[in-house]
Amino acid sequence: MKKINPEFLIKKLIPVFYQAGAKSIKCSKKLKIHIKEDGTPVSNGDLEVDAIIQSFLKKITPNIEIVSEETIQETKNKTRDTFWLIDPIDGTSSYIKGGSEYTINVGLIIKKKAVAGIIYAPKKKRLFYSYGKNKSYEIYNKKKKIKLDCTKKLNREKIALTNSSNPSLTIKKILNKHKINKFVSMRSSLKFCMIANNAFDLYAAKARAREWDYAAGHAVAEGAGAIIRNHQNKPITYGKKGFKNPSLLVRRNSKI
Repeated sequence: MKKINPEFLIKKLIPVFYQAGAKSIKCSKKLKIHIKEDGTPVSNGDLEVDAIIQSFLKKITPNIEIVSEETIQETKNKTRDTFWLIDPIDGTSSYIKGGSEYTINVGLIIKKKAVAGIIYAPKKKRLFYSYGKNKSYEIYNKKKKIKLDCTKKLNREKIALTNSSNPSLTIKKILNKHKINKFVSMRSSLKFCMIANNAFDLYAAKARAREWDYAAGHAVAEGAGAIIRNHQNKPITYGKKGFKNPSLLVRRNSKI
């Protein structure tokens, strides 16, 4: 396999993500939904976005395996080292209800680490991407590019993000440990991006979801300077059999 250039690949994906975002909005106006074997919903939007991204990745990186939430049944159960992780629409419930928090996600895993990623929230016109340390960015409305740096000390109250408006006792204990009294519930991988851009300070979750839910956001937040570990302060790696995530703790910087 040729040496992989994360910057080249992620930048090539940007126009593809705009295309996929437009398709997601178009599909949302005439949704077709069915329930998968695991009990979660999938729509024609998920499938069409997935097809756009996979088609492009197969052309540009034919030697890199693709693992997608929507084609997981076709994927062999084995450990992996280097591959793409796709979540075509994260926050499907928001998407189905016509909300704006849903995101389109691709993460690049090299040697089991999330080294690069791209996330697009089409209805918010916000695209986030990263291809390494200190190389995390946001593009707003396809024009304004902002470099993300979440290592700064901010003179404001610390605010956390959670998956639920009523977090579990485990998560509440973590918030208390980090002296955070205020939290906001948010769906989708947008949580990682909102830490990367300094809007929030911490996100904690028990073991949940799958690797494709975290990979792109992990790369974006870590590239901006965030600290990402499990609850035992161990690094989070990718390519595990079953793609199950461990517990998660994302801190905006080491001072949080």
